[in-house]
Amino acid sequence: MPRLPLYQRILFSIPVLGWMLKDVMHGDSDNIYYFLLAIVSLWGIAILQFGLLGLMIPALLLVPVVFMTLIVITRG
Repeated sequence: MPRLPLYQRILFSIPVLGWMLKDVMHGDSDNIYYFLLAIVSLWGIAILQFGLLGLMIPALLLVPVVFMTLIVITRG
């Protein structure tokens, strides 16, 4: 097996998230659905635990991602 790039080795070394991402990238094709379900469940738990902040903080963290997506779309 060829050596993975540095960013993948760093990402896969994160204890729980890295295991899930490695399984999504190199495992069965259905694993992406389990990963998305786990992320949505964690967001729901954060909302139950922290209330409105658990709803707003992930949405605010996605603002730069959406902004960059809009820039990429407009550049063609």
